[in-house]
Amino acid sequence: MNCKKLNNSSVDKKKRLKHAVNKMNHKSKSIHDILPLDLIHRILLLVPIRHLARLRCVSKVWCSLISDPDFAELHFHHSPTATNACFFMKNDTMAYLVYLDENGASQKEVCPPFKKKARSGFVVLGSCRGFILLHRHPHFLVVWNPLTGSSKRISYSHIVHRSKPPGPRIPYGVQLHGFGYDSSQNDYLLLVAWCDCEGQYHLDCFSLRTNSWINLDAAVPKLVGFYCYHSRGLFFNDAFHWVPCDLKDYRDAIVIFDLKEMTFSRISAPEQLSYSYPSLALLGGCLALYYHNHGSCNTDIWVMKEYKVHSSWTFYQIPCMDFRPLCLSSNRDIIGGGYTCYGKTGYFIYNVRGDLLNHFKSLYCQLPCRERNTVYTESLLPLPGDIKDKDNKKKMKKEIGHQVHHE
Repeated sequence: MNCKKLNNSSVDKKKRLKHAVNKMNHKSKSIHDILPLDLIHRILLLVPIRHLARLRCVSKVWCSLISDPDFAELHFHHSPTATNACFFMKNDTMAYLVYLDENGASQKEVCPPFKKKARSGFVVLGSCRGFILLHRHPHFLVVWNPLTGSSKRISYSHIVHRSKPPGPRIPYGVQLHGFGYDSSQNDYLLLVAWCDCEGQYHLDCFSLRTNSWINLDAAVPKLVGFYCYHSRGLFFNDAFHWVPCDLKDYRDAIVIFDLKEMTFSRISAPEQLSYSYPSLALLGGCLALYYHNHGSCNTDIWVMKEYKVHSSWTFYQIPCMDFRPLCLSSNRDIIGGGYTCYGKTGYFIYNVRGDLLNHFKSLYCQLPCRERNTVYTESLLPLPGDIKDKDNKKKMKKEIGHQVHHE
């Protein structure tokens, strides 16, 4: 009887020990033991970008994978969960990303890369591939990715030294700004068209890859009607587009600078266009021109369905007094911000017939001015300078490792 009890107890101990070992082995297995890295890579490409930043904390492998520039490029182009967002600055120390869709609007606070509040304030000049371009008159510009926090400050010194007469600050006659991407060189370009005190027009370009200013030998058209020194261009189809604040004629209304051809050209606006402070936007991958229709509580929107085809201008009217179209919903409805004649402010969704589908209240009692906001698409893309720095660090680590191994 005692022998049986001893045998049973030893069997129970072996079972418990085996169970404990199996449990430990199971706990020690990571997700990389269960799923191959290629599959994890494909899954992460489907994750909304706002969650990827947090997932970098899961492991060193995930952090390395998500931080890789090639992964960021793939996610930016192929992720089916791209978000429509509106970036705006409340002040020089606080900014927000507002995410817009059919169901509502949500916000996320982001901190601009400034150490202290600036006296003159910053102006938002646009966005490109997840980067915001900010301008502080008369000193400098800042390129900033709100999601990753990377930023670069750009001085106007190149233009200041070439101005007539030379002075300590940028000439007041700066007319146009443009911020875009040159895919052939994997480079972000900042374009500045300006006029000196002698009435001579100049065109300068800053390359983020080479970290240098270049004077472009291009015939700059006379920039009539561009009163604002911060007139910002819309980057579309590898070209910058501007429309003057004061349109005298519908013919040759939109000024274009083609990055590939390095030449200026113009597009005619619709003949029925009202000449009251028009603006440009992108709607569903098409160039759009919109403005407040004086004498009514409407905003008129003209969409060019085929690029540079004048007959493709298509008219829509939104019953909102000051409406800024931001993007199209998945149902092809127009999402934008503004205010109505009845005192409603915030974000609105209208269908193409002008019927109000939804209204979301703004974060504040009034929408931010256009000089402090822009349409934005999130990305984890690094600046060209960041990639070079990482490559140099990797190279140095390899060289140091080789030296240590050799010794």
